Amino acid sequence: MANLKEVRLRITSVVSTQQITKAMKMVSAAKLRRAQDAVTQMRPYANKLRDILENLSGSLSASEGGPYTKVRAANKILLVPVSSNRGLAGAFNSNIIKLLHAYCAKIMQSNIKRAM
Repeated sequence: MANLKEVRLRITSVVSTQQITKAMKMVSAAKLRRAQDAVTQMRPYANKLRDILENLSGSLSASEGGPYTKVRAANKILLVPVSSNRGLAGAFNSNIIKLLHAYCAKIMQSNIKRAM
């Protein structure tokens, strides 16, 4: 049978584990609350983006396909990058800019080849 010292040591260990578990729960609750707040703050941005896309798609007539869906030679190209200005979105914005530069370089290469 376990002696008194071992029982006390075990009780101390269990109490310590409970304290650590309680602290971890508090930290995870704070992180969850912060993530929920971030999502809530993004709603106006998402709503405005949805309105813009609905406006663009609503201007296209379903029967004709609209002027933006016709296949024709591209003399001019307009690129509209959509990035973020909220929070820690540096990597997101950097990736958008990198993709934009890569696409522009690809288009410039194809235009140079066509001109030759």
